[in-house]
Amino acid sequence: MIGDGLLERLRGPADLRALAPAQLPGLAAEIRHRLITEVSRRGGHLGPNLGVVELTIALHRCFDSPRDPIIWDTGHQAYVHKMLTGRQLRLSVLRTAGGLSGYPSRTESRHDVVENSHASTALSYADGLAKGFRLLAPDRRVVAVVGDGALTGGMCWEALNNIGQGELPLVVVLNDNGRSYAPTTGMLARHLAALRAGTAQPHLFTTMGFAYLGPVDGHDLGAVEDSLRAARAHDTPVLVHCVTRKGCPYPPAEADEADCMHTVRPAAGTGRAPAGPSWTEVFGRELLALGSRDPGVVAITAAMLRPTGLLPFSQTFPDRVYDVGIAEQHAVTSAAGLAMAGLRPVVAVYSTSLNRAFDQVLIDVALHRLPVTFALDRSGITGVDGPSHHGVWDVALLAGVPGMRLAAPRDAERLRRLLDEAVSDHRGPSALRYPSGCAPEQIPAFGSIASADLLTPPQPDAEVLLISVGALAATALDAAAQLEAEGVQTVVADPRWIVPVDAALTKAAAAYRLVVTVEDTAAAGGFGDAFARSLRATGSPAALLTLALPDAFIEAGQRAQLHRRYGLDAAGVVTQILAALSGKDSPRAAKALRRNEITDQQVEEKCTILRPTAP
Repeated sequence: MIGDGLLERLRGPADLRALAPAQLPGLAAEIRHRLITEVSRRGGHLGPNLGVVELTIALHRCFDSPRDPIIWDTGHQAYVHKMLTGRQLRLSVLRTAGGLSGYPSRTESRHDVVENSHASTALSYADGLAKGFRLLAPDRRVVAVVGDGALTGGMCWEALNNIGQGELPLVVVLNDNGRSYAPTTGMLARHLAALRAGTAQPHLFTTMGFAYLGPVDGHDLGAVEDSLRAARAHDTPVLVHCVTRKGCPYPPAEADEADCMHTVRPAAGTGRAPAGPSWTEVFGRELLALGSRDPGVVAITAAMLRPTGLLPFSQTFPDRVYDVGIAEQHAVTSAAGLAMAGLRPVVAVYSTSLNRAFDQVLIDVALHRLPVTFALDRSGITGVDGPSHHGVWDVALLAGVPGMRLAAPRDAERLRRLLDEAVSDHRGPSALRYPSGCAPEQIPAFGSIASADLLTPPQPDAEVLLISVGALAATALDAAAQLEAEGVQTVVADPRWIVPVDAALTKAAAAYRLVVTVEDTAAAGGFGDAFARSLRATGSPAALLTLALPDAFIEAGQRAQLHRRYGLDAAGVVTQILAALSGKDSPRAAKALRRNEITDQQVEEKCTILRPTAP
């Protein structure tokens, strides 16, 4: 039975605590109805939130948020928390630019303590908060909600090791649904299964210094509240083991064997239909083809088998795929060991997640000159998941790794060729970065400039050399056509391998009045920076304009929308090139800006945010 408008009347946890226990099942039904309606329409994390409705209600009834901070590991399951802390009316603008974030957000509410969406961090935050409260406010409690999937991450065990030895009044809520995206892997999953069955010997968490309560049915409100109140009474660390069902009780989610509707796309009619296979699909198919030809090709994933495109490979070669759980550091160094054994490991990971394993890439792989290939999915602007998901730092991180080669394919055909080249290279590590979304099949070349492909017909009198990075090749070609209409002859080049910079391309750049690099990465340390260093090293007189993202955390928004906001669409590229050539107030620039329907304010933004330097 759905409650009588209870959800609409809640203004915060205090209103929730005032409800009678008999009203709570109706409230839970209202929350689930709203989740299914809005998330199906807007897209987002449906399964994780359906599974924690009762648990979230109980948490906010038993603890006084934000005085007692509740920290959500990863944040996939925080929509219910948002609804119970006064944001239920904004669920209709979930995951939109300027709307409700898909993750906890400190700018939205004082009830949101942590806003990153990288897994396995909640316990470390909680450890520090609890230690701080012991010194400053000893009557406060800290609650960390961590899933069994996130508990496969090494950082969780570093935190447990420290928390268990102390006298901290810290409550760890283990939301055990048996999976992250896919079923949880490793010995931890077996131990939790034994705990659920009552057959575990010995007991891992008590051995590590925690009082243990459970297992408790995470969908039984009364049982969860009793356990949480008992946990609150402890003056030492306590772990409450809640067993939930991801997607419960929505039949389509519970029947989804892939990931229990972990993430759903927006409803039909709210976006454009895909125009072809995604970059991820192209990668997955080519890796399967490579694996079929070479039995030494193996793949590693950090609990992201399907999202990174490894499912076809795993179905054909199940003994050559290793899911290490949410443990990117281990994934990289394990790949180093595989390479030492004579295999050809491919680590498939989101670009943003490789940030967590930089030391392993640098020391464990590159220092040993090992042939490990990194497939960096969701590179660049990824969309509505926001700052923690945008893959904009991979170039800066990897460009400084000695011996690393980094490629940015412009189309599906180049992705296939470059992946083959990377896996076949025995000289050291390689990486390929590619975005989300559909991959154009082929953007043809008309020759070459040094090692770069020339994407426009040769023009001996061209003023501008426009060097595009990866998937921005199509944008660069559109910009070149617009510049041609303004009388600015432009050639477009695709360097394919962007690290290291080809010195021959640097020398060839001296023939142009202006060289422009365009990339959807952070400006600091990106390809443009590397190209500028190469120009200085060769003493080239070429003037360089670097178009990239600002050195800031980029907000949530659609990829095309954010590219336009930061001057990385064709109109923005034209604007900044004309401004660099003749000044933003020149008649030629003004004419192009009017044609592209860019306002004066947008002109100022495009020329100020990225601060292009005139030659």
